[in-house]
Amino acid sequence: MTTLFTSDHEWLQIEGDVATIGITDYAQSQLGDVVFVELPKVGRQLKKAEAAAVVESVKAASDVYAPISGEVVEVNQAITEEPALVNSDAAGKAWFFKLRIADKSELGGLMDEAAYKAHTA
Repeated sequence: MTTLFTSDHEWLQIEGDVATIGITDYAQSQLGDVVFVELPKVGRQLKKAEAAAVVESVKAASDVYAPISGEVVEVNQAITEEPALVNSDAAGKAWFFKLRIADKSELGGLMDEAAYKAHTA
């Protein structure tokens, strides 16, 4: 399993041809208390950089972008029922959606953990 990051503070865990996507701990700490999450529909085709989900906190609403192109194969209903999970476990249980990867070459533009840590330092 490989974990990659975007400059927009999303993480991807790559397993085979599926990427699980969420927002980073850094992103949730910037947002503050998350009160609402809107997820994409299963079956939706997303293009890289397209708005895929919405996160609302007490401070602001933010889009979550598709870091790569692909088809939504699963969404995490747990975070729509309990948005605070995003604050307590952003890098784990609070994943947003899973994409079947359309073009693996798009992964080349993403950061590894060391590069992401430098990006947020």
